[in-house]
Amino acid sequence: MAVTFLDRSHTVAPANWSRWLIPPAALSVHLAIGQAYAWSVFKPPLEKALGLSGTLSALPFQLGIVMLGLSAAFGGTLVERNGPRWAMFVSMTCFSSGFLISALGAYTSQYWLVVLGYGLIGGIGLGIGYISPVSTLIKWFPDRPGMATGLAIMGFGGGALIASPWSSQMLQAFGSTPSGIGTSFLIHGVVYAVFMSLGVFLVRVPAAGWRPSGWTPPADNGNKMMTTASVSAAGAIKTPQFWCLWVVLCFNVTAGIGILEKAAPMITDFFKQTATPVGAAAAAGFVALLSLTNMLGRFVWSSTSDLIGRKNIYRGYLGIGALLYLVIAVTGNSSKVVFILCAMVILSFYGAGFATIPAYLKDLFGTYQVGAIHGRLLTAWSVAGVLGPLIVNAIADSQKRGGKQGPELYTTSFYIMIALLVAGFIANELVRPVHEKHHEPVPAKPAVKEPK
Repeated sequence: MAVTFLDRSHTVAPANWSRWLIPPAALSVHLAIGQAYAWSVFKPPLEKALGLSGTLSALPFQLGIVMLGLSAAFGGTLVERNGPRWAMFVSMTCFSSGFLISALGAYTSQYWLVVLGYGLIGGIGLGIGYISPVSTLIKWFPDRPGMATGLAIMGFGGGALIASPWSSQMLQAFGSTPSGIGTSFLIHGVVYAVFMSLGVFLVRVPAAGWRPSGWTPPADNGNKMMTTASVSAAGAIKTPQFWCLWVVLCFNVTAGIGILEKAAPMITDFFKQTATPVGAAAAAGFVALLSLTNMLGRFVWSSTSDLIGRKNIYRGYLGIGALLYLVIAVTGNSSKVVFILCAMVILSFYGAGFATIPAYLKDLFGTYQVGAIHGRLLTAWSVAGVLGPLIVNAIADSQKRGGKQGPELYTTSFYIMIALLVAGFIANELVRPVHEKHHEPVPAKPAVKEPK
């Protein structure tokens, strides 16, 4: 019965099904797996309770992000074939099981179980859950694909805003002992399973040929990137358009994550030698502010892309982003307001880049296997997740050893980010409509017999 319930053919929506139930289904998954951004809450308690170094305590999160990229890339075709309900169920099972295995690891002080549970198994849940609603949302909202995917992926950016205080409260209530951490993990696993199951039950796919009432596909819409043809996932990776977008996503994410990963120490270092230094509480507030703009940018800017086109919106993410980095590099620590505002907009572009890319892929490759194509493109995220922090941290450490301080620790990194964003801008300009040789053949219509 479970197999029948999860089968794609049993998720086709009835005629009166409201498409506005699909975004909440997607959000129930993305808000849950967005907990990954709140892993840092567990780092200090684990280090103290199990005697871990900072590097070791980060291992579950790092492995989780690696598995996110790998499972999205290799599982994308399965998600397309089996449908969103199957994908959300697999995500729920892996993500929640990861917490339960981590709970056992904490209770028994076997840290390898935490790495296995949260990092390896939970990471598979992250990747499958992240791409699970993408093609379904695009098919339900062909008139507003940027808004639809932005609304769901906004949940991934905002998941930490819920998980961080919730996890902190549980650790305070149960204690930062192995037993207390284990109990917190256990509750996470159970609650997230219940929450994500809402998406499993709610999600539906539209019937063949369905389209929104009163909407007809535009012939051009002034956007020559848009296509009504279909390109397979295997065909997409053979096109220059796919690799141009891979560069666009990789460099946009690299530029954003470079600030996000080191936000608190960065703002502290920048203004340490000024008349108004930034304390720990203010630095934490800055991180929360960046998380908020990261989340809101995913919805606001991706929705805007429905109006002005995907290529134009990425011109803004990359071109304006480069100018904002230049402003920070030039002004240094002369204005705290300028630094904060520039960082907020850069982070809004970082989040929006994730939310807009599925709609860009839909424009270029059609809806046929857009979820699988999206999964393959997310390998750019895995590379950027290593590249961004590596650039910022390695250069800051080198400058510090050379006796530098303040903005000088980061200026070189910012100029590198500018160069990467300019390279991404050029890659975006090179995107052209996909050549028809990559299109899937249109099924031949059955011959109509002439009446005798």
